[in-house]
Amino acid sequence: MLTPESAAVVRATLPVIGGAIGDITPVFYRRMFAARPELERDLFNRGNQARGDQQRALAGAIAAYATLLVDDGPDPRSVLARIAHKHASLGILPEQYPIVHEHLFAAIVEVLGDAVTPEVAAAWDEVYWDMADALVEIELGLYGETGVAPGDVWRTVTVGRRTQESPDTVSLELVAPDGSALPAARPGQYVSVAVHLPDGARQIRQYSLTGAGAPGAWTISVKAVPAGADATGTAPAGEVSNHLHANAFEGDGLEVSVPFGELTLIEGENPLVLVSAGIGITPMIGFLHHLRRAGTTRRVVVLHADRSPARHAHRAELRALVDDIPTAELHRWYEDLGTRPAQERLRSGYLDLAGVDVPHDADAYLCGPAPFMTMVGSALLGRGVTADRIHHEVFGPGQEIAAA
Repeated sequence: MLTPESAAVVRATLPVIGGAIGDITPVFYRRMFAARPELERDLFNRGNQARGDQQRALAGAIAAYATLLVDDGPDPRSVLARIAHKHASLGILPEQYPIVHEHLFAAIVEVLGDAVTPEVAAAWDEVYWDMADALVEIELGLYGETGVAPGDVWRTVTVGRRTQESPDTVSLELVAPDGSALPAARPGQYVSVAVHLPDGARQIRQYSLTGAGAPGAWTISVKAVPAGADATGTAPAGEVSNHLHANAFEGDGLEVSVPFGELTLIEGENPLVLVSAGIGITPMIGFLHHLRRAGTTRRVVVLHADRSPARHAHRAELRALVDDIPTAELHRWYEDLGTRPAQERLRSGYLDLAGVDVPHDADAYLCGPAPFMTMVGSALLGRGVTADRIHHEVFGPGQEIAAA
């Protein structure tokens, strides 16, 4: 925790530094990548850097952590679990934090100039190291729980089977080259996949484990991400997803991390509401495989939204899993339903809870685009589901999700 003197300085300067953090983080990444180009090439997601997603995520994390440190409220570490799991899946080590510190504080001085007095610098230095030390402690704990040495997360696996799940999505069943069982994963976890691209870069992405496939195997689903544009500008095509679509086939080797991820299924008797859109279905498939194997008696309400039945990855698998769980029900929404007639649980348009019986005591899990999860989270709150029971998974750098 901060000293009282530093807490007072941070509280007083939080509006200025917090307000400028969105300007500071791009300078930080520019400086760090100029000094350490291998980090951009081999560790950081170049697509997120190009879109600015990583900069916004870092800015939000620092501002949120500093605010919690100086306010009486939740434990500041409550905002770090997702970051720590992501770092562990990348094999981040304690000695990498001083690199970030050096370039982040140089960026703060570059942007704010004389406003960064020695007193201000010392106080925010405490904020950084409090956050860094907390992350290191959590990450070392995760390595220990997973049974690996710090940073030793990478394994070579083989593609045992490749299945086309939709026009732009394939699933890859991954097996150990020697036929042994891969480490068990908890429902909702993911693995990192590292690929070597034609320009020599080693780029890494995370993919949820769907829980399908043979015992001792891991199965991931990869959606090929095309180039596109949104309100933030032009988004480049997914480097890793398209590479895997073009190059990962039966018998090929892949460099994959052991499983991590904090969004895991809460065991108990409470009803479950699983809500997904598009490729956000993958952790829900993992939950449903687990629930079917466990012979659950919990009520399970499954809600999924997609562009069309043809674009719906894992459509038949989802239907079969729900059919095999006597206490589960499935509701689907498609923007383009085609010639199919709308039914009570098969609707045209966007997901809408108006016709769904949502248990107020349910544990809800959301995965999909951030605006989608914000909308669903607000709707669940309106149905009496408390905020502490609404959990979400974001594919990509962390974003603020209202009510979740």
